[in-house]
Amino acid sequence: MASAVGRGAGAGPLLLGVRHHGPGSARAVRAALEEARPRVVLIEGPPEADALVPLAADEEMRPPVALLAHAVDEPGRSAFWPLAEFSPEWVAVRWALEHDVPARFIDLPATHTLAWGRQQDEAGVAGERPLDADADAAKADTAADADTAEADSACDTAPDPIPHSAPDPTPDSAPDPDDVRIDPLGVLAQTAGYDDPERWWEDVVEHRGAGKGDALAPFTVLEEAMAALRETYGSGGHDRDLVREAYMRLQVRAAQREFEGGVAVVCGAWHVPALRQKTTVAADRALLKGLAKVKTDMTWVPWTHRRLSRTSGYGAGIESPGWYGHLFSAPDRPVERWMTKVAGLLRAEDRIVSSAHVIEAVRLAETLAAMRGRPLPGLSETTDAVRAVMCEGSDIPLALVRDRLVVGDVLGEVPSAAPAVPLQRDLARLQRRLRLKPEALERELELDLRKETDAARSGLLHRLRLLGIAWGEPAASRGSTGTFRETWRLRWEPELSVRVAEAGVWGTTVVSAATAKAEADAVAAQGLADVTALAERCLLAELPEALPTVMRVLAERAALDTDVGHLAQALPALVRSLRYGDVRGTDTGALGEVAAGLAERVFVGLPPACAALDADAAEEMRRHVDAVHGAVGLLGDAPAAAQGRLRTRWQSVLRVLCARETVPGVIRGRAVRLLLDDGELAQEEAARLMGLVLSPGTPPADAAAWIEGFVGGGSGGGMLLVHDERLLGLVDTWLTGVPAEAFTDVLPLLRRTFSAYEPGVRRTLGELVRRGPAAGGGAAPAGSGIPGFAADLDQERADAVLPVVRLLLGLDEAAGTAGEELAGVTG
Repeated sequence: MASAVGRGAGAGPLLLGVRHHGPGSARAVRAALEEARPRVVLIEGPPEADALVPLAADEEMRPPVALLAHAVDEPGRSAFWPLAEFSPEWVAVRWALEHDVPARFIDLPATHTLAWGRQQDEAGVAGERPLDADADAAKADTAADADTAEADSACDTAPDPIPHSAPDPTPDSAPDPDDVRIDPLGVLAQTAGYDDPERWWEDVVEHRGAGKGDALAPFTVLEEAMAALRETYGSGGHDRDLVREAYMRLQVRAAQREFEGGVAVVCGAWHVPALRQKTTVAADRALLKGLAKVKTDMTWVPWTHRRLSRTSGYGAGIESPGWYGHLFSAPDRPVERWMTKVAGLLRAEDRIVSSAHVIEAVRLAETLAAMRGRPLPGLSETTDAVRAVMCEGSDIPLALVRDRLVVGDVLGEVPSAAPAVPLQRDLARLQRRLRLKPEALERELELDLRKETDAARSGLLHRLRLLGIAWGEPAASRGSTGTFRETWRLRWEPELSVRVAEAGVWGTTVVSAATAKAEADAVAAQGLADVTALAERCLLAELPEALPTVMRVLAERAALDTDVGHLAQALPALVRSLRYGDVRGTDTGALGEVAAGLAERVFVGLPPACAALDADAAEEMRRHVDAVHGAVGLLGDAPAAAQGRLRTRWQSVLRVLCARETVPGVIRGRAVRLLLDDGELAQEEAARLMGLVLSPGTPPADAAAWIEGFVGGGSGGGMLLVHDERLLGLVDTWLTGVPAEAFTDVLPLLRRTFSAYEPGVRRTLGELVRRGPAAGGGAAPAGSGIPGFAADLDQERADAVLPVVRLLLGLDEAAGTAGEELAGVTG
């Protein structure tokens, strides 16, 4: 076998079988290339990437990166070929560039890979499966279905065992139904007596450095092992490998003729026996005859360690990319350096970790390795040592170590000279101008929309969301509820590069693409609520050119939709959009007119729609009533005269609802409550209406529903009962008088009503009920106001807090004057 691994003129190619993303293989490849000094380096990968190889030497290129191929007419159909710093293919490319040696990719072209996936999609064979593409033979169909599909099998020494293989394009290589998709690493590890393939690989490869004079020994041994597996298992259930290997053999032969020997091939170890196999050119070409094609584009894109992880769904993934990166980059004493990294991370999280912890953890890891018969401590030993020494036996901080270090959030960088669609270039320009750097680690971004830069950042993020590029997700703002503040959670994932390419069909800039996409979405929207939500998103994204189309569609849908529930559901989003005119300077005049017309239609149709509803429908309609009430509150403040009368008309609708017996109790109770909160209903009148509903003549279930509508939910109903003991007394008297046979029926409603109150409110209500009306003073006399409050305003006490209020609101008063008045109050 050793003689077969020859080199030089007239000799066979130097076949270097590797494990993709294996640092041990990467070190061995570098040593072998240094010793062999080939004239050309052939690498497993798509040949379309040959023109991109020189960019790997660019100073701006920072792995992990990936080759991205996508269909020109269907950008969402794509495949990735990820490369990390410790990937043997990346090491081979860098070695070739440093030594001025040609580097070429020899795997099946991406034009066939993506067409293969399309064929499977059209045949209905492909299903949504974890991401990986081209190099895993039986998973090429996945590239069609998955929005992003990474290339390469699980290191090609360990094909991903997905129990579904792609149909072969030629009848000569039809898959054997009895074939079992094997994991070569798993078979070798089991043969060696290991139950963990990763641990076996660490022991025989990662912890074994290439000594002087034996640079080719690891490849010879691995080739012999793979030859035995191929002899036993054939293609191992990866039948499309036969096509790929035929193409690679043709490329190797062509390189042999061109360079007269001196050819080095870096490929998955699984393929080495097939490339060594003696076949005719005619037989290989027959396997490739008739393969479908699709026009493709290829470029470099940033990648992350997290996406190299097998847990991300990547078929060629590894368990610990961060750990492997450390093993590859550490010049010496990898365990000691690793423990130092872990200690730094834990100390940054305010955990007490000292140098003594690091020393003790290293000793424990070495002891565990010796007890387990391992040449050096591996990831399992270091993890056990970190858990015992630095984490005090807890898996909670250990999970942080695994997330941040073992897997990691390293995000690669690609040079600006890399090919990109115009939309990608415009996005990169905006990211630089707005100082929004894509990062793999999730972070929060607080924006103040009153600032020009923050407003522009907000607009960019909203536009990207419209385009389906979910770089940022809105989050609840902390410390402020003002509409001028926004909070975003940002995290850049590699597949977003595909989304950008896919969105490029809408335009060459972010603004033009988002505008075209919004207009298309408006025309295709199914429901009225969808159009109103889209109008709101257009305002957030500052797309004034898209608004005319959206408003036209909105007006048409609103005129045709007669369902009051749909109208009520659409109105709040429409009215919320009106607020953005203040903060973002957007003209929302046309939007206000549509909203006012929509509100009028809700007012007319709501009373009939609330009649004869069952419990579920009544609860849904109550939510609509709340939403419309909030919307009218915003819309009623608008300057237009027609809008100024909306609040009065809405209050008339509420009076109708609270007086109709055919309206469910939960809606009648809510209508009374809303009128009371707006000051349109006196407390005595509200108490009278409650007394009527809670009279013995009302069925207990209806009365309970009315109470739920009046004081239920998080609407402050509990505080209303706390401060108005008349209402609390009415509820208490009614509840104690409910017949035993009806109490079980009303208990769920009451429990749902009162369980929504805050603990302090429930405790206060319990105290008031326990002490009874006599201790509480009973009902307040007429004209005395709310119990617990004086009949008239105490002007002196009110004036005392004015300096504090003015200081909090930032009103125009000198700070010294405010401070003096504040001191006078406290004194």
